[in-house]
Amino acid sequence: MSKHVLVLGTHNQKKRRELEQLLAPLGLQLKTLADFDRAIEVEETGTTFAENAALKASEQARNLGLWVMGEDSGISVVALNNQPGVYSARYSDPGATDDRNNEKVLAELADTPLEKRTAFYTCHMAVSDPNGEIRATAEDYCYGRMRFEPSGENGFGYDPLFEIPEYHKTFGELGPSIKRVLSHRSRAMRRIRAKIEDLMDNGGL
Repeated sequence: MSKHVLVLGTHNQKKRRELEQLLAPLGLQLKTLADFDRAIEVEETGTTFAENAALKASEQARNLGLWVMGEDSGISVVALNNQPGVYSARYSDPGATDDRNNEKVLAELADTPLEKRTAFYTCHMAVSDPNGEIRATAEDYCYGRMRFEPSGENGFGYDPLFEIPEYHKTFGELGPSIKRVLSHRSRAMRRIRAKIEDLMDNGGL
């Protein structure tokens, strides 16, 4: 078993599986917050994805005494002044579901024509050492547009609405193998993976 332990700072099981697949080549021992009774709920008080990712990483790392990766992501719809942005997960209401969030975005876009339904996903990742110091960060994006109705059963969040124009399919239709190549999360992971390797090689992580 690898001596390099990294905790993925999420309870979201679909997000966990996506991150695990992307990190598997490094040979890390990956854990999630579900593995720790003492894991805390970190309040996302930041106004940017970067601030929230850093909060989730550093506060949880100090709490657990382990290396933690925090990740914050969401969708920005240009016609809605880049909303919901950092509020993507709780856009419709504090106890939001994916369906209610999607319904709210569709209602706000109304009959906005397809060429003006441009949107992009953002993902920011931050890795903290056990002292709460951020040691690596990365951010990347995925561009597309919002459909008029959901399509596809794959993914989560706004994936059934988010169409990749080159494929004429939503993330909900494309499936996990293609999403792992194209998504904001996989792009950010490819950026941060080399930094994590450096930390492993240099006796940090």
